[in-house]
Amino acid sequence: MTDRTPLIDSHCHLDFADFGDEREAILERGRAEGIVWFVTIGSGRGTGSAPDAVGLAHAHADVVATVGIHPHDAVTATPDAMDLMASLAADARVVAVGEVGLDYHYDHSPREAQREAFRRFVALARAAKKPLVIHTRAAPDDTLAILRDEGARDVGGVIHCFSEDASFAKAAMDLGFDISFSGIVTFKKSDDLRAAAKTVPLDRMLIETDAPYLAPMPMRGKRNEPAYLSRTAAHLAGTLGIAERDLRARTTENAIRRFGLDRFAR
Repeated sequence: MTDRTPLIDSHCHLDFADFGDEREAILERGRAEGIVWFVTIGSGRGTGSAPDAVGLAHAHADVVATVGIHPHDAVTATPDAMDLMASLAADARVVAVGEVGLDYHYDHSPREAQREAFRRFVALARAAKKPLVIHTRAAPDDTLAILRDEGARDVGGVIHCFSEDASFAKAAMDLGFDISFSGIVTFKKSDDLRAAAKTVPLDRMLIETDAPYLAPMPMRGKRNEPAYLSRTAAHLAGTLGIAERDLRARTTENAIRRFGLDRFAR
């Protein structure tokens, strides 16, 4: 029998077209698996994700949003776009700035453009007094350097879809960031990631789907959705040698703290 201790999907992209006209059914399936909050990430479709994510957060009592520009789209972070992001970040249903950061694996935007946009978003988060949601891939040193240099410690945040090593996790936690694990932790070749997970204290750990991407085993290769978070929770609990209900409870507490979800009337 599946555990029904409440869960929070701390990172999903509900605005993406991958969900088509199934979005309401997908939310219902997530709720049936125990999800009590969906953090929809307003980043990933140029500058279009942020307003759409905010709209979804206003349409559903259990959805909150973040706003930002993905590093793939860093070249779109014009002054006008940053003004839009600052305006949206002030919305009461927006709980964080992101996902923002660096991606040197694909280099869809020039690296200097990525770094400059990242710095601007750290400043925006500090001005808005909201945490950051960080995307980092193949750029560990630059990611940590920018977080340090730009004062990200003032707001802290989440390293989303964590795929680095234990030393990076420690450095990020020292800067006030929590570590979020996705379906990658269930993949057969993710032994190093599971080893890193064992070094993260339970009070600094979140879980996410990154839906529609990165469906956990045995759903890998399919379109991901929030309901599958329960599979990641069960697998990670097994990796850590704790009860699934405890993993669910602790990560839920952590997400509530990190995103200030207890301020919303339900």
